Amino acid sequence: MIKLYTYWRSSAAYRVRIALALKNVPYESAYVHLVRDGGEQLKSEYDAINPQHLVPALELDDATVLTQSMAILEYLEDAYPDQPLLPKDAKAKARVRALCQAVASDMHPLNNLRVLSYLSKTLNIDGDQKSTWYHHWINIGFEGLEQLLARSTDTGEFCHGSTPTLADACLIPQLYNARRFKVDLSPYAHIQRIEAACQDHPAFVAAAPQAQGDATP
Repeated sequence: MIKLYTYWRSSAAYRVRIALALKNVPYESAYVHLVRDGGEQLKSEYDAINPQHLVPALELDDATVLTQSMAILEYLEDAYPDQPLLPKDAKAKARVRALCQAVASDMHPLNNLRVLSYLSKTLNIDGDQKSTWYHHWINIGFEGLEQLLARSTDTGEFCHGSTPTLADACLIPQLYNARRFKVDLSPYAHIQRIEAACQDHPAFVAAAPQAQGDATP
């Protein structure tokens, strides 16, 4: 069985959990606590798995280790094609990938744990200033994403059409984090509607942070 190195609050690991659940791929969870004891991702045991010290990592049955959530999502799409999470049409596929990158490349890197910790611990940014940073970049990202969704006739119940795609797998974890940081999501009607549809889907329920074995109150 494949093994997913994961942390319940990691947006990147959350994306992969969603895709695994949507594709009905069984896996074993290996929990890597990103905060406890200075961060278990920095210890030698995990360095042997991923020298970037990031989650997720996906260990395959032949001991191959895949890193970077977007690469893992693409691998799952290729390896388990029976439950596709990308459209067949080239233009539609490019659209879904662009929506993914709007989150994974433009929004998440500015607000992940490493960046926020650096702001606090190295630059001595206080809590209010850190919150301002987070809200600034997350709102810029959601404003653009909302317009991409609103202006396209390809937007349906989900980001693209009537079934979940990799775009939804990227969007929902970012919304989870935004809510943690008390971002006002009321301006983003399409994003909120898609979130509601995903929250009713069993795969998203199974992948949610609070459903994970390492979740803490």
